[in-house]
Amino acid sequence: MKSTEAKSVSRTKRSRIGIYSGTFDPVHAGHVAFALQAAEVAQLEAVYFVPERVPRAKRQATHFAHRVAMVRRAVRPYPHLKVLELADKTFSVAHTLPRLQHEFPGAELVFLCGSDVLQHMAKWAYVKQFLRSVELCVGRRENESADSIKKILSKIPSSHAEVIVFESHAPAVSSSHIRAALREKRGAKGLLASVKVYANQEWLYL
Repeated sequence: MKSTEAKSVSRTKRSRIGIYSGTFDPVHAGHVAFALQAAEVAQLEAVYFVPERVPRAKRQATHFAHRVAMVRRAVRPYPHLKVLELADKTFSVAHTLPRLQHEFPGAELVFLCGSDVLQHMAKWAYVKQFLRSVELCVGRRENESADSIKKILSKIPSSHAEVIVFESHAPAVSSSHIRAALREKRGAKGLLASVKVYANQEWLYL
């Protein structure tokens, strides 16, 4: 598996599409900042937020339609940030990857994630097929080293994937803290104004 620092990446003329899957419950400033930075360093034509209908490892999540609506409002100021609704309940290689390839024929797909996702990727079903079909764009935090990322990557069973690693400047924001703030009617770091308005209108997180 090849790990490349963002500043040294050279690109072809094929359309490059970023895929950013997650729960987004709710979407916050950290998500948006990460997507914007990844679009720049990986030279992406667009980044598509892909909310999971039934997120894995989440016992309860706000209704899918509400989470999609909040993401749409959050990305509205940024023309190259978009939302993609898929029929799959959860993001899986077997079902979601073919849908993405059909949605963006001929494009180079770049999967956006943080290093926390990398730690679980080795256990994914069909991970080798996934990494033969996409690039990875990984954001690392200030408290993580390039060596620690390389260690994680070495445990993922593929030698074909190209990986772009960059230092993420996205603010460390917790969706759970934002949900608590909305429930308690107070401000919180990373809470987007559009999310606050929507959540209050729809009586979410009470």
